[in-house]
Amino acid sequence: MVNEPQLQLPVPYRYFGSQFQLWRRGAGVSRAEVGEAARYSASTVESVELGKRPVPPKLAEVADELFGAGGKLKAGLPYLKREKFPERSRDFFEFEADAVSVWWYEVALVPGLLQTEEYARALIGNHCPPLDEATVEERIQARLDRQGLLSRNPPVDLSFVLYEAVLRCPVGGPGGHKRQLLHLLEAVQLRNLSLQVLPYDRVVPAALMGPMVLLETRDHERFALAEGQSLSHLTSDPADLSLFTARHGAIRTQALSVEESTSFLEQMVEKL
Repeated sequence: MVNEPQLQLPVPYRYFGSQFQLWRRGAGVSRAEVGEAARYSASTVESVELGKRPVPPKLAEVADELFGAGGKLKAGLPYLKREKFPERSRDFFEFEADAVSVWWYEVALVPGLLQTEEYARALIGNHCPPLDEATVEERIQARLDRQGLLSRNPPVDLSFVLYEAVLRCPVGGPGGHKRQLLHLLEAVQLRNLSLQVLPYDRVVPAALMGPMVLLETRDHERFALAEGQSLSHLTSDPADLSLFTARHGAIRTQALSVEESTSFLEQMVEKL
């Protein structure tokens, strides 16, 4: 039988677990002893030390005193807060927040920067496997907070190309779908934002290879992001950037103009 991979928490939790173990061994205290003192099982202590579960605050506080750590162990608790974004996306969002230009091609979903709260909730709230309620709310709010990039001063150069399938998919039901399209029509009024539609009948092979984002930061660092269902590829390698830029260019040249795209959206809304 093949063993299932063990769940591992983010690096800060695992680091805390290793420090917990070092302090415990240095004090000559067994897992059972510290568990009993804090009213937790020895297996819970083991899971904390191996980075398989977050440390309960009470366990950390009792252990700090029992190990004679003098506050050094429990001082790490504030750094173990829940992250807003999935670990695989965190680096990209840091660069996005510092961007001067973002060029985005999407093949299936409305880009996060252009989603309504209703649309975002329909996606995140129906995550597979399901997320707990607190995580759902935190990720929705984090997505909406990112949208401050649209109105930031100085303005960020924003370009979006959406494959027609993005606009046809009724995420959130008929009402939510229509409100999302209206939201896109509002977004195209921004002077620093362009939105183009790539219709089915203009598709090119590069457009079927998945979504991509090209961005440049204030320090003129350039990055490309390509995403799949469970994997993200963020790169600053010049060869990769050249490849993604060429593909993006091929897609953009086939897309409708901004004016044609606006008319395309308006006609869709009228039919809903």
